[in-house]
Amino acid sequence: MPAPSPRFDPHDLEQAMDAFAATAPALPLAVAFSGGADSTALLLACAQRWPGQIEAWHVHHGLQAAADDFERHCAALCVRLHVPLRVRRIDARHAPGQSPEEVARTRRYEAFDALALDGQARAAIKTVVIAQHADDQVETILLALSRGAGLPGIAAMPARWRRGDVDYARPLLGVPGPAIRAWLRARGEGWIEDPSNADARLTRNRIRARLLPVLDEVLPAFRATFARSAAHAAQAQDILAEVAAQDLAACGVPPRLAALRALGAARRANVLRHWLRTAHGQTPSSAQLAALQAQIEACRTRGHGIELKLGQGHVRREGDVLRWAPGVPGRA
Repeated sequence: MPAPSPRFDPHDLEQAMDAFAATAPALPLAVAFSGGADSTALLLACAQRWPGQIEAWHVHHGLQAAADDFERHCAALCVRLHVPLRVRRIDARHAPGQSPEEVARTRRYEAFDALALDGQARAAIKTVVIAQHADDQVETILLALSRGAGLPGIAAMPARWRRGDVDYARPLLGVPGPAIRAWLRARGEGWIEDPSNADARLTRNRIRARLLPVLDEVLPAFRATFARSAAHAAQAQDILAEVAAQDLAACGVPPRLAALRALGAARRANVLRHWLRTAHGQTPSSAQLAALQAQIEACRTRGHGIELKLGQGHVRREGDVLRWAPGVPGRA
């Protein structure tokens, strides 16, 4: 791997950790630890700042022949650092038509949930930190734009969030990937390289290998400017979520058709997405939402029915309200 540009300052990581420490994260704290450069740096930085208050969580995905070697590497470093290591083995294989990355991500967070529950008999973990960084954030934004995503996609990864009873954080989200590696090299620390990161069949890897170097040359500040755009999108999405919750309270659950028609098209689309996501865990495609909007506008007589496929089920008119149900339209 080529040496990092001098403008990638290893001190960026220290400054990011100072900022995170200033938020007084609840302890004890777990570091999601794969053995790669980013999570290795985060584990080292956390163990230095909060000795005796850290444990490492390693998820064995079972997808590569080298997975056992990853686990052994993680165990050796944790022994050296006197940090407890807890390992969770999962089956992250995906079915045809599923996104490998999405399945792996879902299984990984399920493993984190299980590890958090396992720790309840001991000092329960209060915070989990994950080592995604500025380059990961840019890749996420570019992938969202490539799919025509709305504000939630452009907002990308939050720096902090809560899952169950545990706080999650990404302390390094503003730190460039090359700066993290420079920090490790300055300390003589090694890491393992996941072979899948070189798989050019994965869009994220092609963005990392081909597109980010071009952006670095043409728009050197792209990491910071993209992050600001993501923050603006997240703030706007928070406002839309508040408006949607207010509108859904006014429309009712299930929503009344007359109340939906009284809203403008954009506001109606917003409340429909909110209703389907919060009440049924469904995310309509743009085409499905447009078709539903057209039917709601046209549904002004008692005899006008609505029955459209949406997500893993369908929406239909029942009297004066709109309902979602699982399954195929027209089947019992």
